[in-house]
This record gives sequence, C-alpha cells and structure tokens, in this order.
Amino acid sequence: MSTHTFNRKHTMNRITLGLALSLLTAVAQAQMSPLGLWRSIDDETKQAKAEIRISQNASGALSGVVERSLLATPSAEPNCNLCTDDRKDKPKIGMEIIRGGQQADGKLVWEGGKILDPENGKNYSLRLTPIEGGKKLEVRGYIGAPMLGRTQTWIRVQ
Repeated sequence: MSTHTFNRKHTMNRITLGLALSLLTAVAQAQMSPLGLWRSIDDETKQAKAEIRISQNASGALSGVVERSLLATPSAEPNCNLCTDDRKDKPKIGMEIIRGGQQADGKLVWEGGKILDPENGKNYSLRLTPIEGGKKLEVRGYIGAPMLGRTQTWIRVQ
C-alpha cells in the first residue's frame, strides 16, 4: 500500500469518526430537551395518567398538548369545566396544557411558560428540567417562587 493510499484512508477514517461523534452528540443533546412525547405520572397513585407531546415553535416557545389519556377509568368530566381562559369547556384530550417557556441561557432548564392543571383549571408558572440523560423530565408548577409548588417526574415515551 502506498503512503498516498494510507494517508487517504486515514483521512477518510478520521472524517467518518468525526461525523459519527457529531451525530451522537446531536442525538444526546436532543434527548436533553423537553421536546418529545412524555408520560405523566399521577402524584398520588403513581400510575401513568396521560401522554403529552411537547413541541417548539419557530421563536423557540414550547407547547405541550395532551395526546391521550392512560387512565384505566376515564375521567367523569372529559372537558375542562374549571378552566377560566380560552380552554374553558374544551376537551382535555387535545388540550394545550403547556404554553410558552424558553431555554434558560446556558442551562438545560426551560422556564417562563405556564402549565395548566385541567383537573382544577389553574395555571402555574413552569420549569422543565430533563434528568437522567433526558429519559425523564422534572415538571415543576408553581405560584410566585419555584419553591412554592410541586414537581412531577414524567417519563420519555419518544
């Protein structure tokens, strides 16, 4: 094998390795975001409650929509009768429960949005933090300061 052929193969191997590492890094970074399909877990029963898809618009704001209920017995009230905004009396399935929120500068935390609890119709300030390599999402809803609220841990579906 000539030196020219060896150098060419060596260069191609380095390029291939570089591309593979870049792709793996991009996949890992994508996992460390709130974007995707998540399974919410009931605080009291610890059972899966619903699947929520979180997406992002062109300006970077988040939106989370309930795709389906996972409750064994459906809710006696399928609509959000206690909501006080444009979601009043709308079906909970298909409802946008997360509105707004952007990634905090230099952090793997998304803040500034609101999350609706369709069971009581209340909106809470929102903080989303991917954990465990993006396999889980800490969803914190609060009024006023973040320490005045509750955190649920959602599980990534996809």
